Amino acid sequence: MSVQPTVQSNWLRSYYFLRAVFSIAWIVVAVLSAGQMAIVSFLLVIYPAWDALANYIDARANGGLAANRSQMLNVVASTVMTAVVFIAVMQSSYAVLTVFGVWAILSGLLQLYTGVRRWRTAGAQWVMILSGAQSTLAGVFMISRAFGDKMPTILDIAPYVGFGAFYFLLSALWLTVASYRGARNA
Repeated sequence: MSVQPTVQSNWLRSYYFLRAVFSIAWIVVAVLSAGQMAIVSFLLVIYPAWDALANYIDARANGGLAANRSQMLNVVASTVMTAVVFIAVMQSSYAVLTVFGVWAILSGLLQLYTGVRRWRTAGAQWVMILSGAQSTLAGVFMISRAFGDKMPTILDIAPYVGFGAFYFLLSALWLTVASYRGARNA
């Protein structure tokens, strides 16, 4: 099943806006509840779970999981990491940051691949490629911080989420402008 470029562009624009809004809301709640362990634990577990769900929905809207293997792998990786984060939350903040680092590397590489694969059929994929590369580097940074002396907090993960929000918002805006220009030139 092939997706019309305009339909796919409209879908991706809405999807990217939704991902940005979720990430921004996550950051706001994280900053406001930085000392409240129950809320922080919930936020830490819900973020990879949301990523799994979002990738699943996007893959389904674009031909299914079989046609989008990188997103299928991202769904699996994010689902597994949700369980691992749940366990890590009960261990230590160092464990949580390590797990988030590993997950950022995996999901970043898979997002990078998805962006490259969509390059010819969808707009604004250069932003998703850049986001995937940045996520991979952020993962390495988080792992290195997890072995530091300073105790990690949710605020060590918030910048990673913030960059994700920025890239999703930039992609959505890019597709919005492209759609507007296309409509004006038609």
